[in-house]
Amino acid sequence: MAQKLSPLAAKRKAVRDLAYAKTEDRKNKKAHAQKMHRKDPAGKGKDWDHKNQRWETPAQNRGNDGLGTKKESGKKYKTK
Repeated sequence: MAQKLSPLAAKRKAVRDLAYAKTEDRKNKKAHAQKMHRKDPAGKGKDWDHKNQRWETPAQNRGNDGLGTKKESGKKYKTK
């Protein structure tokens, strides 16, 4: 992991991360991104941006286009 956590903290983080990854919203976004990759192989190595509805580099997408992720938290994006 990128973070330097104690073994106990790392274990607790893994549990939290897995619980978040299994939420209905994350499942829908993951399924949608997989559909987009099957439909358009040109997005290989890129992430589907659910806000802008286009392929972006992982750094650009996960960093909210350079604005950071706090502003974006809790938004509702299209997954269909």
